[in-house]
Amino acid sequence: MPEDIQPRLSDEQRQRIVDRHRDSLTRFGHAPAALYWSSRKVQELRFRMLCDIGVSPGDSVLDVGCGFADLKGWIERWRCPVRYTGIDLSPDLLEVAAREYPDARLVRGDIFDLSAQPESYDWVVLSGALSEPLSDEGRYAKAVIARMFQLARKGAAFNLLDVRTRILFSFGLQQFDPADMLAHCRSLTLHCQLHDDYLDNDFTIWMYK
Repeated sequence: MPEDIQPRLSDEQRQRIVDRHRDSLTRFGHAPAALYWSSRKVQELRFRMLCDIGVSPGDSVLDVGCGFADLKGWIERWRCPVRYTGIDLSPDLLEVAAREYPDARLVRGDIFDLSAQPESYDWVVLSGALSEPLSDEGRYAKAVIARMFQLARKGAAFNLLDVRTRILFSFGLQQFDPADMLAHCRSLTLHCQLHDDYLDNDFTIWMYK
């Protein structure tokens, strides 16, 4: 991994994420707003864009920054049964996830805490989990994407907020340049696709092995 990519969150950054989600869960409960989604419709549109990469019945899926693990429920309701693993820094969100989806494998931490060998999962996906502002010019996000692709057998998919919209988010979320992120992904694999026509302020990248 390139030396200029930050591979870890600091303890302070990790705690800030945990505290923000504890506060949002207290205010909104088990709802998309607790994860800074504007609506369930928007949340599930992002889920569809991720799974359209090729998730099929029986595949193993790692959901990075899984929150309430609602992706598992959406996949199994609208798509197919999968072997699901979710990982998230927030113990509060994972507690809700464990109640809602008792058969899910849930891990506390970020992707660099996960002791898994390369190509351990068919697909590795991430929805909204890289929106925490870190003021690091995207280094941590790029490191996460590289690790996602390393852990995937078939491919990885993620969504990010699009800086081209110049929307001022009340939650202070981080936005990214699609061209910059696509160039990073192409440094890992030439088999990439950028999708930016489904929402005004969002884009998804698919990366295939």
